Amino acid sequence: MTALIRRATPEDAAALVALRAAMFDDMGEDTGAADAPWRVGAAAWFRRELGRVDEVAAFVAEVPDAGVVASALGLLEHPAPSPANPSGVRGHVSQVSTLPGHRRRGHARACLVALLDWFEHDTDARRLDLNATGDGEPLYRALGFVPAPYPSLRRRLH
Repeated sequence: MTALIRRATPEDAAALVALRAAMFDDMGEDTGAADAPWRVGAAAWFRRELGRVDEVAAFVAEVPDAGVVASALGLLEHPAPSPANPSGVRGHVSQVSTLPGHRRRGHARACLVALLDWFEHDTDARRLDLNATGDGEPLYRALGFVPAPYPSLRRRLH
C-alpha cells in the first residue's frame, strides 16, 4: 500500500505519541498506560513544538485505512559556534519509528529522506546527530551517517 509522506502538524500529536511509544517499546522501555504522564507531556510537546516550523519538523507516512504509521522527527540545536561549524547550528534526528505491522515497507526511510531534505534545504544546519539502535543503524549508514569521532556519554540527574 502506498503511503503519503507529509509534514506532520500539531494535529498529529496523538499519532506521534503512539509512534514514540512503539519506539520505546522496541528499546525495552516500559511505556506505561495510555494516560502515562510522559505520554500526556509528549502530546503537549508535539502540539506546541510542531508549530515552530523553522525549528522543528516531523514527517509522517500516512496509509489509507491505517492512518499515520511511521515518522521521523528533527529539531535544530544552537550550541556555540566551532571551527567545524561556524554557524553553531546543528540538527538532531530522532523518533524514526514505524508501527508494528507496517515495517519493512520503506515508510521510515521515506520519512527520514523527507526530513533530511528539510534539514538540507530549509535550515542552516551543517551537522546532523542521532542515536541509532541496532535495527536502525543500517538505514542511517545507507543515508550517509557515520560514527561520531567522540562517544556520546550520558549522566542522569535526579
